[in-house]
Amino acid sequence: MKGSTVTDSESTASAENKKESAAPAAVIASSLSEKEREAIAKLPYEQARDQLIQAVQALEAGGLDLDASMRQWEIGEALSKRAQELLDQVRAKLDDAQAQQASAGASAGTQSNLE
Repeated sequence: MKGSTVTDSESTASAENKKESAAPAAVIASSLSEKEREAIAKLPYEQARDQLIQAVQALEAGGLDLDASMRQWEIGEALSKRAQELLDQVRAKLDDAQAQQASAGASAGTQSNLE
């Protein structure tokens, strides 16, 4: 197959292009202050969820300039992360409770349960 022959230099160039595209994007400074991030990190689930809904609605409504849109996006990302952390904590507690219940159920009514 003459048309599909790849030279070593083409193969090397292709590998380099893949490395460049896989490189992390430049980090953009956040518009959220550390104080704002700390406040979000302390929110209960319901409040984080409600504020996330408000941020999404503000973005969907449009009319924001680019800076305000980016700020709403960052707020939404931080709120989403907080809500997910709380859901993950609840999931871990439920999984632990189920494991304990299964363990107790396995030995229920046996001699080892009485010891």
